Amino acid sequence: MAFTVVRFNLADPAATPKTLAARYRAALEMAAYADGHGVDTVQTEEHHGAGDNWLPSPLTFAGAVLGATRRIAVTISAIIGPLHDPLRLAEDLAVLDLIGEGRLVTVAGIGYRPREYEQLGVDWTRRGALQDELLETLLAAWTGESFRYRGRTVRVTPRPYSRPHPTLLVGGSSRAAARRAARFGLPFFPSAHLPELEAYYEERRAEYGTGGFCMMPAEKTPLLHLSQDPDRAWALYGKHFLHEARTYASWQSHGIRSAVRSSATTVEELRGEGVYRIVTPDECVGLGAAGLVLHPLCGGMPLDEGRRSLRLLCERVLPRLTR
Repeated sequence: MAFTVVRFNLADPAATPKTLAARYRAALEMAAYADGHGVDTVQTEEHHGAGDNWLPSPLTFAGAVLGATRRIAVTISAIIGPLHDPLRLAEDLAVLDLIGEGRLVTVAGIGYRPREYEQLGVDWTRRGALQDELLETLLAAWTGESFRYRGRTVRVTPRPYSRPHPTLLVGGSSRAAARRAARFGLPFFPSAHLPELEAYYEERRAEYGTGGFCMMPAEKTPLLHLSQDPDRAWALYGKHFLHEARTYASWQSHGIRSAVRSSATTVEELRGEGVYRIVTPDECVGLGAAGLVLHPLCGGMPLDEGRRSLRLLCERVLPRLTR
């Protein structure tokens, strides 16, 4: 059975408060539908100051999804760790872990946009030290015991549902991120297919004598949309994929490596790259062995088209993959 993901970042460059509210409600309805049809996880993420309403509050959205579902995992990939108060984040993630009875998965990264740090008044040059403090605080807080934090003794409640703690991974594409994951004994989630970084992580784990493992993305991880007529769908909706691709590419400075990075400037170029793919249900079945990432509301996609894409996955693809 393929591992299946439905991704939501809620971006919509043309949204009004009324239409954006409808988009959020639709995402929750789609998450509940995916939950009832065997999809493995809903994935969301964090970005700030985007002009297209890209989701800035993944914890709030994750809580709404967990409340609307019963089985499906919810993955935040990723939170920007240094932008969060460590003690408050420990509390928030513990509460979400209780609501979902262990279904929350959090990937902690440090981000790659100085503008986000500036907007929230956080020193970009201290991001590594802040991330270290965050991870150390989370792991100490979730024990339920008192510990020293910034010169005082504190104790965080409630204790999470999961033992020994909520699922927490360290994300990134640098040796510093891999070394940090190994030092804290946490799983490492590279942002792209980087075997050399996995090897470095394993070397550091051996050096520190810690546990953990590497969750390496596939070499190619296309973002999918399902349609019975891909040519027509590209003509009608390609602009939504291009908007997201160009926005995301504009944020990534030199040296940042991502599994979904695009250099396309036109819909035709984007289609040729294969980073975003519109496929028929039959074609999707053929991709299933590598895992499937559906992006039904990409870049302001009309809600009805997003719903159709998800229904095709759940009704025309997943039953065949199960067999």
